[in-house]
Amino acid sequence: MSPGRRAQPKGTRRGFAENPDGSYATTGRGLEVLDNPLLNKGTAFTPAEREELGLHGLLPAAVETLERQARRAYAQYLAQPDDLRKNIYLTALQDRNEVLFYRLLGDHLPEMLPIVYDPTIARAIEGYSHEYRRPQGVYLSVDDAAGIERAFANLGLGPDDVDLIVASDAEEILGIGDWGVGGGAGIAVGKLAVYTAAAGVDPARVLAVAADVGTDNERLLNDPLYVGNRHSRVRGRRYDDFVDAYVSAVSALFPGAMLHWEDFGPSNARRILERYTGRLPTFNDDMQGTGAIVLAAMLGAVRVSGTPMRDQRIVVFGAGTAGIGIADQLRDAMARDGLEVREATRRIWAVDRQGLLTDDMSGLRDFQLPYARPASEVAGWSRDARENGIGLGEVVGRIRPTMLLGTSTAHGAFTEQIVRAMAAAVERPVIFPISNPTSRIEAMPEDLIGWSEGRALVATGVPAGPVTCDGLTHTIGQANNALLYPGLGLGVIVSRARRVSGGMLQAAAEAVGAMADLSAPGASLLPPVGDLREVSATVAVAVARQAAAEGLARVDLPDPVQQVQDAMWQPRYRPVRGV
Repeated sequence: MSPGRRAQPKGTRRGFAENPDGSYATTGRGLEVLDNPLLNKGTAFTPAEREELGLHGLLPAAVETLERQARRAYAQYLAQPDDLRKNIYLTALQDRNEVLFYRLLGDHLPEMLPIVYDPTIARAIEGYSHEYRRPQGVYLSVDDAAGIERAFANLGLGPDDVDLIVASDAEEILGIGDWGVGGGAGIAVGKLAVYTAAAGVDPARVLAVAADVGTDNERLLNDPLYVGNRHSRVRGRRYDDFVDAYVSAVSALFPGAMLHWEDFGPSNARRILERYTGRLPTFNDDMQGTGAIVLAAMLGAVRVSGTPMRDQRIVVFGAGTAGIGIADQLRDAMARDGLEVREATRRIWAVDRQGLLTDDMSGLRDFQLPYARPASEVAGWSRDARENGIGLGEVVGRIRPTMLLGTSTAHGAFTEQIVRAMAAAVERPVIFPISNPTSRIEAMPEDLIGWSEGRALVATGVPAGPVTCDGLTHTIGQANNALLYPGLGLGVIVSRARRVSGGMLQAAAEAVGAMADLSAPGASLLPPVGDLREVSATVAVAVARQAAAEGLARVDLPDPVQQVQDAMWQPRYRPVRGV
């Protein structure tokens, strides 16, 4: 057993225990075994297992391999009429047989990732209450904050049985906004599926949490089938007390678990992260994961363009949680490259709905304030006639940015005029329209390449096909957080890190960026999504090493490469024995 791994058996895990030889032991019999998706092997149960577990007569006579089951499941998947039905099919498969689900997903990851997560999961979330079949994780209600610990206790799990918890209050689900309890459950389950498929995080050692604090979505509140709390979103002190009760409960019950925050609204996301970062390993993918994957792509752009980070001039269009989270990571990278933090901050211009952020604006959020320009600095700049703000075109024309980043969800905001103005001043303009879905992207990559005469270095937030310009084919890298957060989580799990540091995020970004092959002209700035498993393992090793270097690891890491490999769960059937 490698150092950093726990001694076996791991204890009761959702109806079974893991023996030292890797087999499972269960007290369940008959339908109880078949109803447990972590144990169920369907037609792959051997004759001996069927006899010992009371499955005689409950399965067809054939004894099949996992490979044959996966071929059948893929044919059933392909028979679904549209992406939403494919998502529903895969969810149902996961509900009954986790190993088969992850084998199928792993075999077809680039094809199925957009089905089990963004963008198709948004449509599944919208219909969550109407398609409701069975519970997904733990549902916590703001109306029963005193029952949080009891809810987790009902799982019957011990303090060493959980490595990772993804929680969402569903206020800002992808590009669709507030979707209540279904959004929280759906997004948390989807995120965990990617953790397992990409990085081999053990699905028996994770939890999805839907934090139901109400919803402001009138469509849900007036839907008779809605399964969540029927009142507006709770905010203020009561909300904070609820979140604190959640953190206190999971910290006490599962002290080694990493807490992942997903799709919280801008008024809460940063505040929650800052409140708990110093106390336990915690991570917000919308802020930190998005920032780190954009930094990874930017590091690739630096390698191609030859312009160092300290010389960048960056415009961020969309100054919300994600946009400012990215700005923070880019600022820190410029500081690491020799600038004072204050000087690095002044090299970033943040533009939102009201225009360029300036220090005379009212209503700016605390995380936006560091990037607000002095009003005196822009006194002579042209203003939009309707909004009376300084628009994106004026900002680009004035500062001649080396990088233009889009997190605005404003489709078409990167116009031909803006891109041509940028390309006229910069030899290799870096343009990342990362808003998703495609209907909200700031510009299509083929336009960006064409308007810049093939000189733009482009990464997008959605999958995009190659673009040919003047005989050169440009491969468009996808700034997909799935390239980063699964490996980050695995590195935290392997190192048992006390917290997630800025250095660990930097190590993750650099590991992803280093895996992009930039030797050919037009190459992608990021590794392909199809390499997720390899990328995640590489990121995990880098993160674990950084945790050890910073004194944050709680276990010895004499061989992090092997320890990461040992920790990666594989979708294979294990022998199941009765107790």
